Amino acid sequence: MLIVGGGINGAGLFRDLSLQQIDCLLIDKADFASGASSAPSRLIHGGLKYLETGEFRLVAESTLERNLLLKNAPHVVQPLETILPIHSYFGGIVASALRFFGVSSKLADRGAVISELALTIYDFLGRHARTMPRHHLAFRTRSLRSLPLLDPAIKATATYFDAQVTQAERLNYELVADGLAACEDAAAANYMTVDRVEGERIWLRNLVSDRCVCVEPTIVVNAGGAWIDSVNRSLGLDTKYIGGAKGSHLIVDHPELHAQLRGRMVYFGSKDGRICLVYPFMGRLLVGSTDIRVDDPDQVRCEDSEVDYMLGVLREIFPRLKLDASNITFRYSGVRPLPHSDTANPGEVSRDHVVHVDQLPDTRVPVLSLVGGKWTTFRGFAETVADDVLKRLGHSRRVSTRQEPIGGGLAFPRSPNDRAAWINGLAVRCGIPVERTAALFARYGTTASVIAAFCSPVRGGFDDHPLASAPAYSVREIQYLCEHETVTHLADLLFRRTAIALAGQLTDAVVAETAAIAARTLQWEPARVTQEIDAVRRVARERHGLAIGDAELASTNDG
Repeated sequence: MLIVGGGINGAGLFRDLSLQQIDCLLIDKADFASGASSAPSRLIHGGLKYLETGEFRLVAESTLERNLLLKNAPHVVQPLETILPIHSYFGGIVASALRFFGVSSKLADRGAVISELALTIYDFLGRHARTMPRHHLAFRTRSLRSLPLLDPAIKATATYFDAQVTQAERLNYELVADGLAACEDAAAANYMTVDRVEGERIWLRNLVSDRCVCVEPTIVVNAGGAWIDSVNRSLGLDTKYIGGAKGSHLIVDHPELHAQLRGRMVYFGSKDGRICLVYPFMGRLLVGSTDIRVDDPDQVRCEDSEVDYMLGVLREIFPRLKLDASNITFRYSGVRPLPHSDTANPGEVSRDHVVHVDQLPDTRVPVLSLVGGKWTTFRGFAETVADDVLKRLGHSRRVSTRQEPIGGGLAFPRSPNDRAAWINGLAVRCGIPVERTAALFARYGTTASVIAAFCSPVRGGFDDHPLASAPAYSVREIQYLCEHETVTHLADLLFRRTAIALAGQLTDAVVAETAAIAARTLQWEPARVTQEIDAVRRVARERHGLAIGDAELASTNDG
């Protein structure tokens, strides 16, 4: 098996097939989860809005997969209480009926009757493997007492539960790591691309070393996301499967709103009919999102016009909110790999997944293109594709992934008392302060035991200490990530293996300090260090709106 694309669809399939002991090679032209998989709303949700278009099967699948992820990856997937503001009692009934039957209609008002009906259906469809409470309604006075900044014109609020993924990039990487651990013949390589095809032989080029290697796969899976058609062209196929839509998000610093939300998400309809959201994330607020047609996924940025739009719709639901661009600490954008469609509104394109089957030119080698899908349903999508692949190969399924823990979710202690005992025991064994051990556990789940042992002064005799520029991380922890988690570039470390950039901690000092550790660990020459620092600054500035200063970094090069 050759799987092209190391985002969530490719990583999920790689893990599933590796668990079946299928010889798999996973490649990505950049880093794992560096495309749309690192740019979602970071929700694991059942897709309440899909009810409006009658996609009951997708909602049922999504709610089931949400519930399974809460059990299988509890270290990074956690419940998220969600508030739905309601501005009328009977609004949206006609528009909802038209949308349900496939008639295009703008739905800017979802009244109490429609909301109650939708949430009742939502609870029913999410009954399997349920882990969270059912919904409830509150009228205006009670709602404003709970959230005073909310629009006083509301009639009521509905509260239900979905989930969030706190570290999407880590979950994606853990799927890759699980696949590598499950099958000794499995392999994964970032910064590897399809160079050329010669019959059944596919030449892959390492974009760092510029060396090529030849593989002869029985089956090729194109999990390239927004780049699916581009990958197919490199394989000699002319397809038009993707009609991508850009979604941009903001990380905003607003202590007053953060305090009022108390860990809850507000999920609301804007005046133009879009669904928008805001919820606490890494000590700040995550705000989203836009939905804009794009042709070139490599040129996607969160533009200033999108910033104005998202801040504007946030003020619609919180009219007394004092907020402007100065509150933004991070911005990001990605392209949803939606199926090609002629509809003018990207929001009307189904978020369901589909597989297209072609063949390498002049061969019988099948090429499966995975179109669509989303974070919530990646496991189910991978299971469907894996079953198809197993059938083509004449194999049967050995392991179900339905109850299979992911990464640090393995043997995860479920109760608060059990978690406290686990953390205290690890702290004692490794000679690390309990607070530090708890931070590792929150970040890595039970995989923290391996990292704590690597950092342990008792076990290794190492003098580990916190980073001067980012004390939540330590020198040995950064070294571990560089050595064991396929870190190729400094950006991999700062934007994906850690949450340093996303949490708003990316400064010149952090870049300098982590670059020095990576240089020692990965044996980078001074010129390479300079290139890596420049690349991080460029990504931060161009893609995330971060102005990393031009402080002198010569000491890093000397180190």
